[in-house]
Amino acid sequence: MCEQSSVYFILASASPRRKELLAEAGYDFEVVVPAVNESGFAREGVGAEQYAERLALAKALSVAERFGDSLVLGADTVADFAGEIIGKPADSKEAEEITLKLFSTPHRVVTGVAIVRLSDGTELCESDSTTVYPRKLTPEQIAEHLKSGSWRGKAGAYAIQENGDEFVERIEGSLTNVMGLPMDLLRRMLSKVPGIEADGDR
Repeated sequence: MCEQSSVYFILASASPRRKELLAEAGYDFEVVVPAVNESGFAREGVGAEQYAERLALAKALSVAERFGDSLVLGADTVADFAGEIIGKPADSKEAEEITLKLFSTPHRVVTGVAIVRLSDGTELCESDSTTVYPRKLTPEQIAEHLKSGSWRGKAGAYAIQENGDEFVERIEGSLTNVMGLPMDLLRRMLSKVPGIEADGDR
């Protein structure tokens, strides 16, 4: 069993995967969905890490403005395909385009993580990167994936924890990063926040 963390924070994310990871690690948190328009953040001319960190920080600040005394955690996950930043597909057509692209060659998954507390000026922002080596999907597998709708709300149009054996041959780096929240990085970042002990999931 995971030891209950002494850290309490607000998760600025609607992602059920991030919520599950934090709950499994024993963190004490609540969820407040941020009001951030992701389409307003340009992807051209920036790296995947910079883009993901900017969005993660924007999400955290969006919620922190309402809860200035609380620690707020924001995160954003994107796929990096040869320098092209790929986020969540808008529809099934885009999901098909993304799937055909990402599952043709290795790609990176990058998650930006931001921790903010306005009352004492705490602002930490870092990112983690994992290289994903995909399996070659058959046309039937791709059609079934698109029909299932499991691509909705997923960066890169897939979720490794749901179809890892089918989609991914191997990874280099953090598995939880591909799932949407790099837990090792989170612990390191929380250890830098004054006045708390980051002892979850150990």
